[in-house]
Amino acid sequence: MPDPLAVCEAAARAGGSVLQDWVGRFAVSSKGPRDYVTEADVAAQAEVQRIVLGAFPDHGFVGEESAPGSAAGGAGEYRWIVDPLDGTTNYVKGIPAYCTSVALARGDELVVGAIYDPVRDECFTARAGGGAWLNGRSIVAAPTATLSEAVVAVSFPAQVDGNSPAVQDFLAVVPHALAIRRSGSSAINLAYVACGRFDAFWVRSIKSWDVAAGLLLVREAGGSVGPFAAGPDFVLDTPAFISASSARLLDELQAVLPPWLL
Repeated sequence: MPDPLAVCEAAARAGGSVLQDWVGRFAVSSKGPRDYVTEADVAAQAEVQRIVLGAFPDHGFVGEESAPGSAAGGAGEYRWIVDPLDGTTNYVKGIPAYCTSVALARGDELVVGAIYDPVRDECFTARAGGGAWLNGRSIVAAPTATLSEAVVAVSFPAQVDGNSPAVQDFLAVVPHALAIRRSGSSAINLAYVACGRFDAFWVRSIKSWDVAAGLLLVREAGGSVGPFAAGPDFVLDTPAFISASSARLLDELQAVLPPWLL
């Protein structure tokens, strides 16, 4: 049987390669205000799907560019969760912060994950119970224990106004953090928490394909992932979480962020 992590990494790298092949020759269509989809997304997902289902034809497949409600492949307990292009606006605008994210889950448990940044040629990988790596080198989250020492990544939805929960969260954290950064890619945010470039990242509403691989990376790199205070339990299909480089920093963020915002 093929090694799932080797297949996962190969698929992520192949997806990223397709994205680079399309640079400068794709067309853009709008999925909604400030939300884009390109021919590159679709082509990258098709290549990822070809690789993972070629190796594991009985597995399910859930991708951002799949038709709503569809799940290609088999209907077994395993499913691949794929974002062929996380950071689409960056990609469209030529900002070098985008990636392909691929994860394998067994039910709600993540098994392997890979995030490939084709611009920097960085491939972050993780195996449940087996650690996390960057281009084959072991990585660990930073030892940052307090918010005053932390570089924190923030994410905003495509549509946001002054009353948005995302804005309220930002205003709650910014007085306490060392610095706040917005990369434009949730997958990259989590990969950077895993390797120590960022110290924390949170999100209240997002799709599983944006964060599945990254969540496994953070956990396997020794970081912590937990819910918002008084928030619902974590569910892979509707993820809401705080990720941090240490349990102590997670506790501090849970205390600072509003307990729950709808």
